Amino acid sequence: MNKQDFFKYQAQTTPHPLAIEISHAQGSYIYNTNNKEYLDFIAGVSANSLGHNHPKVSQAIKSQLNKYIHVMVYGEFIQKPQLELSKILVKNSPKNLETVYLTNSGTEATEGALKLAKRFTGRSEIISCKNAYHGNTQGAMSVCGVEEQNRAFRPLIPGIKFIEFNNLVDILSITDKTAGVIIETIQGGAGFIEPKNDYLHKIQQRCNEVGALLILDEIQTGIGRTGVFWGFENYNCIPDIIITGKGLGGGMPIGAFISSNEVMSCLKEHPKLGHITTFGGHPLIAVAALATVKEITESNLIQQALEKEKLFRKLLVHSEIIEIRGKGLMLAIIMKNEELASKIILKCLEKGLLLFWLLFEGKAIRITPPLTISDKEIRKGCAIIIEVIEEFIS
Repeated sequence: MNKQDFFKYQAQTTPHPLAIEISHAQGSYIYNTNNKEYLDFIAGVSANSLGHNHPKVSQAIKSQLNKYIHVMVYGEFIQKPQLELSKILVKNSPKNLETVYLTNSGTEATEGALKLAKRFTGRSEIISCKNAYHGNTQGAMSVCGVEEQNRAFRPLIPGIKFIEFNNLVDILSITDKTAGVIIETIQGGAGFIEPKNDYLHKIQQRCNEVGALLILDEIQTGIGRTGVFWGFENYNCIPDIIITGKGLGGGMPIGAFISSNEVMSCLKEHPKLGHITTFGGHPLIAVAALATVKEITESNLIQQALEKEKLFRKLLVHSEIIEIRGKGLMLAIIMKNEELASKIILKCLEKGLLLFWLLFEGKAIRITPPLTISDKEIRKGCAIIIEVIEEFIS
């Protein structure tokens, strides 16, 4: 592998990718081909919940590899990895969320959830939030509320309306014409913005009043990252449909949408095959996800997320830092301006600390490390951040 071939043969998503040549990764560290180590405060953008090459995840994959890989399209054969993963997700969800549909990614889970809301209610209107991010296929992009991202790909799916996150007045835009309301439990790309004033509970109440389904996007907030299994447990709210992905797979590509038997059953007929996938619930990925969820729920990693948040907030104090947003190990440092935030990310990279940007908030620096990160590693990384800030203002 080399940079020249990387830029020649592999499609790029930005003009200036970081282009680190990866050799291996272990725990909270990633190593390049010169064996330089990088302390990972990104975790594959919230995906590597248990860090890199976790032994329980790796062993689960190896064991399954010796049994079978892909045998049939999703939903036809009884495959233990899929079934056991579905059962443990239901076990850790509210009682009304009892049926799981496994997909290949969070974006695909978004697509399935949107179809499900339309099919169950018989309505077509979907309401989302401004500055939302739910994925990048055309259906998911249709409910992403940043026109700068969307305009180049229009026309997208019609019937989408946008409200402002945390705006209580806008809740009245949800009516008996609304099939579903899709909201991130904590707005991610917008800057890790938490719901306030019982916002999600009030959205849920309004959906119940008009017969719309509430879809909560837990792709980043779920699977223990915010100090509870599902992020919405922090905010007095229970959705009709959960979307999950990212941290569920322990570094493997996965997504899922979860709802009641009543709601999910409408995908079985009129028409049959209302939602289908070839590789959703792939056995190798399902066992990795099962091992990940077991480790997270059977250890104290969820509770530790809140203690580690306190440590981050204690250590990341500086006059150039306006605030730290988020909850648990889903945190964003908000700097005074975009230029400084970007400089800090790139300089920390030189010093062996991986940080990253957020999609729509240029002043933000992402901190979403593995849930397994140690206090010692947190202290090391935060010291680098403060050191770099001092370098730029001195």
